[in-house]
Amino acid sequence: MTEVTVTDVTATVTSWPVDLSTVPAGVTRLEIRADLVGDLDPAPLRLAFAGRLQYTLRSRAHGGRCADPPEVRRARLAWAALGYDTVDLEADHDLRPEVLAAVPAARRRVSWHGPSAALTELRERFAAMAAVPAAGYLLAPRAASAADALVPLRLLAGLGRADVTAYGTGALGVWSRLLAPWLGAPAVAGPLDRSRSTGALDVARICADYPFAALPPLRDLYGLAGPVALASSFLGLHNHAYRERGIPALYLPFHLTGIGDFLTGFWPAVPDGLRALGMPLRGLTVSGPLKEVALHVADVVSPVARAAGAANALTRRGGRWRAATTDSSAVAAALRWVGVPLAGRPAAVVGCGGAGRAAAVALRYVGADVTMVNRRETRGRLAADLLGLPFTPLDAFRPTGPCVVVHATSVHTRLPFPVEGLSAGAAVVDLVCPPSGVSALVAEARGRGLRTVDGRRVMAVEAAHQFRLMTGRPMPPEPTIREVVTHAGLDSP
Repeated sequence: MTEVTVTDVTATVTSWPVDLSTVPAGVTRLEIRADLVGDLDPAPLRLAFAGRLQYTLRSRAHGGRCADPPEVRRARLAWAALGYDTVDLEADHDLRPEVLAAVPAARRRVSWHGPSAALTELRERFAAMAAVPAAGYLLAPRAASAADALVPLRLLAGLGRADVTAYGTGALGVWSRLLAPWLGAPAVAGPLDRSRSTGALDVARICADYPFAALPPLRDLYGLAGPVALASSFLGLHNHAYRERGIPALYLPFHLTGIGDFLTGFWPAVPDGLRALGMPLRGLTVSGPLKEVALHVADVVSPVARAAGAANALTRRGGRWRAATTDSSAVAAALRWVGVPLAGRPAAVVGCGGAGRAAAVALRYVGADVTMVNRRETRGRLAADLLGLPFTPLDAFRPTGPCVVVHATSVHTRLPFPVEGLSAGAAVVDLVCPPSGVSALVAEARGRGLRTVDGRRVMAVEAAHQFRLMTGRPMPPEPTIREVVTHAGLDSP
């Protein structure tokens, strides 16, 4: 596709007071949610912010908090038109002669927020909205599934206009908000306050992780599917690497809470729909709890993924989806960094999910004497039986001597198991990535002089392995990668 330029990167102010010096570089518009923060005088705002100002008085019918009587609402909109560059007018009830007389066409944005809608309904809604001259239009149906978010993108593709923004709202639709500019949407927006970014990426993440405002050409799509998608630093890692390598691709967050979201709302509707839009999805990182189901939707499964009973990567080649796991190779690389011989050495993997099972496969491959450890005994024994390995319940696990321990659960604020029995020559590999700093396990192990590899180290190499698997090219050098790891989630894919 040809290069496009996004007109606006919008930071939405949802709480007040706020320090406007925190507005990220690259933001060109400030949206004041007056239904949340009141009617802010635009004059002092202009002293603190050099971009354009938008006034939005979201009604309860449109998912906001404004419940003003009609005459009060009309007065507030008319007041806003005196000082703001853009005033949002809701299509359902604001397009009255007295409001249109007070808000010039060049300052209007006509919007509609509502439930998920079919393409024919969105087309009809837009036709009615477009009858009112405005600088821009917004259609934002709620995405009850990932597939629902395809509908507004299909609308954009069919309209071929540069004054219409459309995307699915809610966490399941975030990916469509980010992709919409490549289909002609003139703006992308996110909350300025991270605490209000539920169901959306905050604007700092948008500016840091995505190539706005001047969009590069786009040929292929990749993404992360799972409940950690919106928090993962994989977004920034991959998108920065695409830009540095000159690859016309985009990496998107497909927030899916579980197997139901994946099978009934995402697969295969979203990959098929994106291909129909001329934006084929070429690869997916898959996080827990979707690693097992990834095996079942694939046409081809790698031997390591089959042995682990889980896959964290799906790639499309020659019309076929291939399942693989990079958990094993990432752990193997981490163990090489540790620098201890593994053949015949006692080793334990704490956590029997997809990442833990893949780690066990890697350890067994190099000849370690592996034991599986898990809090829930039934699940742990099933995983151990799948791999043909012994099992120990977590509450009975007391590692001793020069053992190698790989930790693959989400626990990070406390010790998941005691480490005082480990001796010189022992090593701890932690796959968890706390929001900041290191986990309690890594801190304790380092304090005792044990060899450690933290989750960010593992995640950086995992991202590099997935990047090569998906694109066929190496990721930029690791120092560049590690500088980008600033928004790590609590789970590695």
